[in-house]
Amino acid sequence: MTDQGINVLRIDSSGRQDGSQTRQLADEFLKTLGQTSNINQVMVRDVSEEMEFIDHNWIAANFTDDADRSEAQLERLKTSDTLVAELEEADLLVIGVPVYNFGIPAALKAWVDQVARARKTFRYTENGPEGLLRNKKAVLIAASGGTEINSSIDFAVPYLIHVLGFLGIEDVEVIKAGQLMMDAEGSLKKAMQQINGFELKLAS
Repeated sequence: MTDQGINVLRIDSSGRQDGSQTRQLADEFLKTLGQTSNINQVMVRDVSEEMEFIDHNWIAANFTDDADRSEAQLERLKTSDTLVAELEEADLLVIGVPVYNFGIPAALKAWVDQVARARKTFRYTENGPEGLLRNKKAVLIAASGGTEINSSIDFAVPYLIHVLGFLGIEDVEVIKAGQLMMDAEGSLKKAMQQINGFELKLAS
């Protein structure tokens, strides 16, 4: 966190540009946060827009030592390097998580694959894996049509909590707007109560 305030990285992943509950709730969250916290900047990454999937060329480049990478390999990792830099700069992550078919959108999984980089965002030690992204907090804004968030059939939120913890981000809070097809009004009301009651505490 800088003396000027916190750096926020907002990640949108809904395939909907209009009518997305995760996008609308993220708007409300950041508006409310701005009333109680000094925000230096909000970086916005919409992963639904042409997020690259990793392939054999990406994998080969990633596992080549930095000094030995060809120009083509450096170019192949450019998107990943940018996404990792955004993570490193952020104090707070705000991730919109629509639950699609019990899991996360493919575009959000592609983002995970781009930022989970051995020797950059995590490393293996004699005591096991160690996340390298420390002193950060994440807020997951999760919405679903019929799946209860954090239930036995929700493979989206638990997965992201695990991945973030693997990368070193262990302070994760979930704002839930689940089962919107059953009780949209009630679910959104509870989500807004969570947003209005949110208190930002960052590790120093």
